[in-house]
Amino acid sequence: MDRRNLLPIGQFSQASGLSITALRHYDAGGVLVPAYVDPVSGYRYFRRDQVRTARSIRALRQLDIPVDEVRRLLGAGEEELAAALQAQLRAAEQRLEAQRSVVHSLLSRPTEGAGMTHRVTVRQSAAERILVRGATLDNSGLEAFLRSAYQELYAVAGRGPLTFTGPAFVRFHGVCDEENETLVEACLPFWEDGAQPADLPDGMTVRELPETTLACTEVAGAAAAFPRILGAYDALADWITEHGFTFAGPVRMTYRRWTGTPDDPDNRLEIGWPIDEPTDG
Repeated sequence: MDRRNLLPIGQFSQASGLSITALRHYDAGGVLVPAYVDPVSGYRYFRRDQVRTARSIRALRQLDIPVDEVRRLLGAGEEELAAALQAQLRAAEQRLEAQRSVVHSLLSRPTEGAGMTHRVTVRQSAAERILVRGATLDNSGLEAFLRSAYQELYAVAGRGPLTFTGPAFVRFHGVCDEENETLVEACLPFWEDGAQPADLPDGMTVRELPETTLACTEVAGAAAAFPRILGAYDALADWITEHGFTFAGPVRMTYRRWTGTPDDPDNRLEIGWPIDEPTDG
């Protein structure tokens, strides 16, 4: 075989910036297959024009794109590759913004304290009948889920038509961020003595919420957008803990005023956590 156009794996490694171990791994995974493998020595050789492909693989892996996805993108067209890179860029920007918010929160705590930046009030919430659509997800799917869930909820409510007794709210049964999934419920409270919903689609239910005491704080504008809104949850949890209350159910995010755009300055949300009275001692 004419090997004049081939590079042995050592030289190819230097030219491409991929280690020999990585090249063997990508060969085994079918991502970057050598042009020739010596049947006696097992030594791998690559074509010179494969250097550009190898550099693309290195760049894609530096973006934390999984190997299987790298293999798919190498065989895709330019438009699909560009769309994938744009999505990766948006995800990276969201992660950076989340990290920036965490850093600012940590820097401010020694001088301000989380509880000092959010005014906390306690109010009584009456028993409610609610129309609910739930799903288990992390923050990456939260916005899309809430948008579609409320479209369905309002469509069902309009057929009643239901009489709303308060603004829409969301219940989080656990931490919902980039690393954690939890049950999230989109809720619409309606008058129990009026029209009732019928022919509910799969996954939509009617539920009764008992009267409860809520520790509440409000956020507005940019502070109501992820990830800055996480600071309000932290401040509320700190306040509840410091005042000796116990957590008595899923935390709520109520839409006091919502324009539909997450960072709109006119948005106003209430974070309310059900609490029980302080325990003795």
